[in-house]
Amino acid sequence: MIRVYNTLSKQKEDFQPLEEGKVGIYLCGPTVYDKSHIGHMVGPIIFDTIKRYLTYSGYEVTLVVNITDVDDKLIMKSRERGIPMDAIAEEMTDDYLSNLASLGVDQIDHMPKATESMGEIIQFTQDLIDKGFAYAVDGDVFFDVNADQDYGKLSNRTAAAAQGEGGEAASRKKSASDFALWKSAKDDEPSWDSPWGKGRPGWHIECSAMSRRILGESFEIHGGGLDLVFPHHENELAQSECCHGKPLVKYWMHNGLMRAGGASGKVGGRSDRQDDDSETQATVETKISRSKGAGGLADLIETHGGERIRFFLLRTHYRSTIVFSEEGLQEAGTALESFYRLFERYKRLTGNCFYDLTPAPLREDHSESNNDSEFVQQINAHRQSYLNHMDDDFNTGGATSDLFDLVRTINRFADQNDLEQSCSDEQQVALTAAVKTLRNLSAILGIFSAPSVDSAGSDELTGQLMELMIALRAEARANKNFEIADRIRDGLSELGITIEDRKDGTGWRVG
Repeated sequence: MIRVYNTLSKQKEDFQPLEEGKVGIYLCGPTVYDKSHIGHMVGPIIFDTIKRYLTYSGYEVTLVVNITDVDDKLIMKSRERGIPMDAIAEEMTDDYLSNLASLGVDQIDHMPKATESMGEIIQFTQDLIDKGFAYAVDGDVFFDVNADQDYGKLSNRTAAAAQGEGGEAASRKKSASDFALWKSAKDDEPSWDSPWGKGRPGWHIECSAMSRRILGESFEIHGGGLDLVFPHHENELAQSECCHGKPLVKYWMHNGLMRAGGASGKVGGRSDRQDDDSETQATVETKISRSKGAGGLADLIETHGGERIRFFLLRTHYRSTIVFSEEGLQEAGTALESFYRLFERYKRLTGNCFYDLTPAPLREDHSESNNDSEFVQQINAHRQSYLNHMDDDFNTGGATSDLFDLVRTINRFADQNDLEQSCSDEQQVALTAAVKTLRNLSAILGIFSAPSVDSAGSDELTGQLMELMIALRAEARANKNFEIADRIRDGLSELGITIEDRKDGTGWRVG
């Protein structure tokens, strides 16, 4: 049984979808006014992995990630750059999508945009007015917080403690805590026609309208960072439940934020939103520079590779704070090398490629071996531990530890049976079954989907240069010039390349 921590109830609950076998997930996406930073990738990677696991567990899952493409920040950026707002939104959306692809996020089913959802947003706003939960004043429409008796149940805040938008709109509100559903148009700002005049939507109403259109009035999981609990998710919950008279979401799931190593608060500084509450919005005193991950994510991916970054993020439980640092990424890369070395070893011993093994699509497709050897029992125990961790609130941190245990057990089996010297058909079958288990479980985390250029040595020039160095070392050894042979080996080691003398010749690997 899968158990999920629900922010609303503040406890873990058994996962039971509203409709048997089906799961709807809505994740708040970015406001596309600037290039993505690594903090923007945390939620998508987590919920991409959650969808993978739920699908593996037999559920039909729909994952929605929205794009906010109209906002104060976008309007400001449009003025700064002297180009239309939609041009900026398109440019930054392309950047966001490119980064998602590089990080292996490919499970998103729908990415609705606010500007393409105006009909639903306007209708939703009108529904709230008709039901007495919202009111229009001089072209603006506000949600009446005091009309909602349950307001504050997600964040444990009272209506009196909440603060809505200030500025010019404050004087037109019934209460300071009321928040905007529709904002009247200002000069030279993008606007849309509505029953209340030209204007644009408030932030919170966008998500309520888009989730209703795609997932319905109620769905299973709503995700986002902890900084969105208030005011965004609190207000989203209030307006949706007042409109429909039923729960919006069964499980509210919030991931921890990312902070820079040695700093407090989240990567990227204050939230993009002007109306975020100062008490709940974590900050960073000094933002990480673009080269360090707060922006220019494409450069970070080019330096470290998407697989390393994804693995780095998944080694922490999703509800925990992720401490970002260059050292942490380097450590993740070093850890991945143990997997790459096993993949190389498996190919040497069996002639087969790890990446050619097809992952089992469903949990029930796994068949236990009739072999009751200690090795098989250990592999099955590691798999069960992995599943237990993922069943327990999608604990990817624990699950990655189980993958390392699998690698150690497989390598120990190869060492104890001296498989580098001789590997029988029976041993190859046992080895392949174990490696396939690793393939299945790693696929759920979205890693090892394709060979790593660095680890596999598939770069043609690098491979040719290494063949030359190995040949020179072999020649030096044949001439008993061990000083030169050792210098070649030690020099390559300093560069992070390990020379391995094997029964079938000399090989090499990175790390």
